[in-house]
Amino acid sequence: MPSLKEYRNRIASVKSTRKITSAMKMVAASKLKKAQEQAEASQPYAHAMAGMMSRVAKGVIVGPNSPKLLIGTGSDQVHMIVVVSSDRGLCGGFNGNLVRRVRNDVRGLMNAGKTVKLVCVGRKARDILRREFPKNIVHSFTGLAGKNRIGFAEADEVSQYILSQFDAGEFDVCTLMYNEFKSVLTQRPVGTQLIPFHLPEAQVANENAAKVSAEADATSPYSFEPDESEILSALLPKNLSIQIFGALLDSAAGEQAARMTAMDNATRNAGDMIKKLSLQYNRARQAYITKELIEIISGAEAL
Repeated sequence: MPSLKEYRNRIASVKSTRKITSAMKMVAASKLKKAQEQAEASQPYAHAMAGMMSRVAKGVIVGPNSPKLLIGTGSDQVHMIVVVSSDRGLCGGFNGNLVRRVRNDVRGLMNAGKTVKLVCVGRKARDILRREFPKNIVHSFTGLAGKNRIGFAEADEVSQYILSQFDAGEFDVCTLMYNEFKSVLTQRPVGTQLIPFHLPEAQVANENAAKVSAEADATSPYSFEPDESEILSALLPKNLSIQIFGALLDSAAGEQAARMTAMDNATRNAGDMIKKLSLQYNRARQAYITKELIEIISGAEAL
C-alpha cells in the first residue's frame, strides 16, 4: 500500500497536469476561432474560382490537345499521395485516423501493382508513415501546418513541387488526403484527386464532338478571348494551389478542434483521477490514524 507521501505527490502531479491540459484547451479554442475565420474568409474566392471553372468547362471538349493537367498522362501506374497532417501531437485521433486511411489506400494500390509515392505535409504523418513505407516518401514539408496563420504562399510552395514533379513525368495520378473540418467534434479524412482534374461539366471528345461544340457555342452567353482551352490551361495550376490552400486551412481548423476536445477530455480525466486518489488518500490516512490509536491504547493497557 502506498504511503501518504506518495499519495500526496501523485495528487500534486495530477493537479499540475490538469492545469496544463486546461491551459492547452483554452489556447486551442482561441486558435480554433482564428483558423475558422481564416477558412471562412477564403471561401468567397474559392467559390468564385469554382464558378469560373464551371463556366469555362461548358465550352471545353476534352481531347488529346487538352491541357495535360486535365487529361493526365494516359496512364495510372504511378500514384502520388499528398498527405496533410499536423506538426504537433496531443490532438486525439486527428492524425491517426488520417494515417489509417492513407495506409489502407497505399496498401490497396500496391496490391493492385501500382507504384505509390508519398508527399507529407506535416511531421506527424511523415513520422508514422516512414515506419512502414520509408522508401515511398519522396518529399516532406514541415513547419507549414504549425503556423498561427497559414498563407497562400505555403500552399503555392506545395503546388509548385507537385507541378514540377508532374512535368518531369514522376507520376500519373495525384491525390490529396487531409482531414475535412466538419465541426468541433468531427474531422473526417477525405481524398481529392488533383491530377488529372475532373471538370464539373467537361465534355469528352467523341464522334459528335463538333456538333456538341456548336451547341455549346450557341447556348453559352459568354464570349472568351482567348479560347476556353487557353484560359483553362492558366486556371488549372491556380486551382491546384487553391485546393491545397483549402486543405491546409481545413486541416489547421480540424487540428485545433481535435486538440481542444482532447485536452477537455484529459482535464476531465485528471479531475476524476484526483477524486479517486483523494479518496484513497483519506482511507489510507484514516487507516494510519486508527493503527496509531490502537497502538496507544494497547501500550496504555500494557502499563
